[in-house]
Amino acid sequence: MLIKFPKASDCQESEVTPASIYFSRRALLGGSMAALAAAGLPRLAAAAEPSRYAGAAADGAPAWFKDKLAATQWQAMTVAGEAITPFKDASSYNNYYEFGADKGDPAANASGMKTEPWTVVVDGEVGKPGRYALEDFIKPYQLQERIYRMRCVEAWSMVIPWLGFPLADLLKQVQPTSKAKYIRFETLQDPKVMPGMRSDFALIQWPYIEGLRLDEAMNPLTLLAVGMYGQQLPNQNGAPLRLVVPWKYGFKGVKSIVRISLVEEQPQTTWQNIAPDEYGFFANVNPTVDHPRWTQARERRLPSGLFSPNVRDTLMFNGYGEEVASLYSGMDLRKNY
Repeated sequence: MLIKFPKASDCQESEVTPASIYFSRRALLGGSMAALAAAGLPRLAAAAEPSRYAGAAADGAPAWFKDKLAATQWQAMTVAGEAITPFKDASSYNNYYEFGADKGDPAANASGMKTEPWTVVVDGEVGKPGRYALEDFIKPYQLQERIYRMRCVEAWSMVIPWLGFPLADLLKQVQPTSKAKYIRFETLQDPKVMPGMRSDFALIQWPYIEGLRLDEAMNPLTLLAVGMYGQQLPNQNGAPLRLVVPWKYGFKGVKSIVRISLVEEQPQTTWQNIAPDEYGFFANVNPTVDHPRWTQARERRLPSGLFSPNVRDTLMFNGYGEEVASLYSGMDLRKNY
């Protein structure tokens, strides 16, 4: 039995960003150890109850989600020495431009989005393509709670307990062909319920597109999330299915996924199309490479106030370098930002 001990990248519940801060970020800005079967993953802690997160509850969740909670691996990954962001903050401070440009817009406008029924298409260079109802898409996988740092390119950050499963597990099941080099993710496009798509903030060409290199997608840290804080994902956080890549800036975490395509060529992503000099394809957290309009050397950990700013140094790869630095061996990370 292999037991992995905590690393510098591990975080604790005390360091998790409150959900309220996570959901309102625009407003602020203007126990024994068990071995994990997957190699390279940090510790699995004793089972924990989702009710430990104040203000978060699984009430109203679909039956398939409640069934999955019973077998969830709680605190399968943590971050040592950092407090979890309160749920009320993480669920009210969001970037989800389909629902508006201000941080509070997603929480205010996303309630009309219906996440049942929901289908996900897997296509492209795979041996087993298909269109899946979400409950069938999730059925083969055990949920894990992963407490990750989340660093926005805007230089604020949180610590969030996600519920999901490794993207690598899905990829092994759908069997990428030898031509598959990248993954392209596509989000929901529904202007009827997404007012941001109908606004003057139309520099964005919808739907929102993101991508990863195949080896990045196969890394054990890369997560497909269906929940957070012990409950299903709120709409403003990307319900019912989103991507979480903790060593990259938050805009890589595409929300409300409807299509996952294995492709041979690097996909052109949404923010690359808008401002390629500011938002690169890799988007690795890197304190030595500044954004053209602000430094990336430091970040504001939410919650944070005018008179009690919670500012800290940014960690290379957001503190996950031991797990991911080898993916970029020999690359110029200033050029490949």
